[in-house]
Amino acid sequence: MQARLFQLDAFAARRFTGNPAAVMLFETYPDDCTLQALAAENNLAETAFIVPHGGDFRIRWFTPIVEVPLCGHATLASAAVVLDRLEPAREMVMFHSASGPLTVRRSERGYVMDFPARRCAPAEAPVGLAAALGASVEETLWDGFNFVVRLAAAADVRRLAPNFAAIAIMPCAGVVVTAPGDGDYDCVSRYFAPAKGIPEDPVTGGAHCALTPYWAARLGKTDLRAFQASARGRELRCRLDGDRVELEGACVFFLEGVAQW
Repeated sequence: MQARLFQLDAFAARRFTGNPAAVMLFETYPDDCTLQALAAENNLAETAFIVPHGGDFRIRWFTPIVEVPLCGHATLASAAVVLDRLEPAREMVMFHSASGPLTVRRSERGYVMDFPARRCAPAEAPVGLAAALGASVEETLWDGFNFVVRLAAAADVRRLAPNFAAIAIMPCAGVVVTAPGDGDYDCVSRYFAPAKGIPEDPVTGGAHCALTPYWAARLGKTDLRAFQASARGRELRCRLDGDRVELEGACVFFLEGVAQW
């Protein structure tokens, strides 16, 4: 078997920054074991698998060890593949996913994704969470998948050196750590998901589906400049529109070829 394979740096304006994602194009999906094996072989935080669906596309996302219900940066990368390589005359693409229809359109800065918002609710922190992070926690919330932890200051988020083994056994998909922004940013964050095979995700669209409504309510504004403070982290432009979140970013192509197995 073979499939076209692309690797891109998402939420990035230059190579070797942002979040690397693989995108593989099929006419029809192979079995799930094959998809998981391909994602493990690519060995990136996420591989997106897309297939044509009428005038749209279906999309699924896999980490090296598990399928996930939503992935922002690999959707952004998939949109770049469709709009810049497969059908460059298009201005928008819709992906049909486990999280519903997701549209991506061109913008001056790259692409704008339309995702479902995740509303956070107060939650009791699991035993050992603060110790695993090595930080004093101001607030703990639950977004339906992840614990969202607010720290006092951006500097606290930036200097975290968490215990990934301890986080991996927490009852959650991952832990989003956030604080009020510094400089020109409204908020900063980092995302740890070792249970999914991702110790730290460089730039996470899904996390900002929760962070955008959370900080919009705290700051009294719907347009936000967010920064994910990983080693490869970059800025995200976020906008809350009712029960939807718009996330804007660019992509840079790194690799294009054909995978064979």
